[in-house]
Amino acid sequence: MIASLGMYDRAEVQPSNDRLWSLIRDGLCAAGLAAPDQLTRGSAAYWPAWQAHDLVLSQTCGFPYRAKLHGKVALIGTPDFGVQGCAPGYYRSVFVAAKSDPRRDVMQFNGASLAFNEDLSQSGWAAPQNFARAQGLTLRPTLRTGGHLLSARAVAEGRAEIAALDAITWEMIQRHEAFAIQLQEVGVTDPTPGLPYISALGADEALMFKVITAAIAALPAPDKTALCLRGLVRIEPEAYLAVPTPPTPFDLGMKDES
Repeated sequence: MIASLGMYDRAEVQPSNDRLWSLIRDGLCAAGLAAPDQLTRGSAAYWPAWQAHDLVLSQTCGFPYRAKLHGKVALIGTPDFGVQGCAPGYYRSVFVAAKSDPRRDVMQFNGASLAFNEDLSQSGWAAPQNFARAQGLTLRPTLRTGGHLLSARAVAEGRAEIAALDAITWEMIQRHEAFAIQLQEVGVTDPTPGLPYISALGADEALMFKVITAAIAALPAPDKTALCLRGLVRIEPEAYLAVPTPPTPFDLGMKDES
């Protein structure tokens, strides 16, 4: 059996995620469902977990869900992180640039070089490209970093002009990374459904929703603060599937990095 909460699992908040999982695990066991003792971490917490036949619980991103996982996993619910300007369970990306950059608004970044985490990221790739297209901007995919933290660092170090960071990740970066003071916020994308909890196909979605809701409610306040976590909401699959999928970085002119 596999359980992972890798999307927001910085070292500083891992104890809080462990306590959250303990509450969920105990709730599932009390309801007669088996669950692993500990969370899976590292590379196995993502695609290997999401596609595992014995997945108990994980958190994925809206883009992978609509592109590859819909119909292959059970959609349990979406955690609410209370993102400003967003409905419960929704989130957005924050555009960041170097504080030394004289531009103060994303609309001034037409043609700018974009650092992004990966091609199937809603917050790092799809959201900024959909925003740019709607606003008549071009954000040139220049650097594929492998993570939001690395994208933020690339902008701070001048290796790209702009990046779009998941709002919750950006909040954690500001709390825990000294280099964050070298960055400025220059805009935000439109809200989209947040990162959902999923389980293997056939899971009792209603029961798991109830157990996770109770676990979040029972989580100590300092842990909720550390995780920016407020509750759990239901967002229908159709809301995820309705989010536009932009062209790939290759389609937009990014050269093969190999």
